[in-house]
Amino acid sequence: MARDTPRRSKGRRSPWAAAALIGIGLLITGGVYAGASAAVAATTAESTVASASTVEDGERLFQANCATCHGLDVQGTNDGPSLYGVGELAVHFQMSTGRMPLQMQGPQAPQKPVQFTEEQIAAVGAYIQSIAPGPTYPEPEVLDGEGNAAEGGELFRINCAMCHNVAGAGGALTEGKYAPALYDTSPLNMYAAMVTGPQNMPVFNDMTLTTEEKRDIISYLLFLQDTTSPGGFTLGSLGPVSEGLFIWIFGIGGLIALTVWITAKSN
Repeated sequence: MARDTPRRSKGRRSPWAAAALIGIGLLITGGVYAGASAAVAATTAESTVASASTVEDGERLFQANCATCHGLDVQGTNDGPSLYGVGELAVHFQMSTGRMPLQMQGPQAPQKPVQFTEEQIAAVGAYIQSIAPGPTYPEPEVLDGEGNAAEGGELFRINCAMCHNVAGAGGALTEGKYAPALYDTSPLNMYAAMVTGPQNMPVFNDMTLTTEEKRDIISYLLFLQDTTSPGGFTLGSLGPVSEGLFIWIFGIGGLIALTVWITAKSN
């Protein structure tokens, strides 16, 4: 008669173990999700507060310095135009060149020392953009000066030289107005002038000059700024007017002086 061998009892997992594992997994997953959501929410809140702060600062600056002429709701007054649709790019151009706030009424606003910091100008621009959207800042590559300067020179001579001079020296217009020289103009303000058309300048939208063509013109003007005159004195780069005046004064004057000296010597 065979002897009974002892059987090993198979251990059974408690039904509560599976529930415990699931619960622990859910707790860990929920904790990670809650932490990530809180971090994202905090970042978004900080960004929103910073943006709101900038717009609020710009509103205060606008009301203190600009609303007298442009109105509290930027709708314009008898002393200043409406700002609806001008955008932050026009604000940057006018304020970063000192043209605004306007010192006195005249044929056009002259460039003068800047009254505000870059941060203040950006704040006013953000406020205007928030209530009256318009042209905004371009991509950095548009302003890098790496476009086709030769193509830009041709475009400049066709579209801009009749007012700004071939060398960007500026020139007189009618009724006391003038096209400013571009020797010290920043790439951003070159772009802003083409897009917003300040004062007497026409607007060159993307149907007139594409973004790439604007980049080429900016590259040409930056080339002019960095290039010295190969012929010596530029004489203001005003072409035959200044050159003819120079020849008349010094050339004809030198001949008269030489004639007088020869006559005096012969006597």
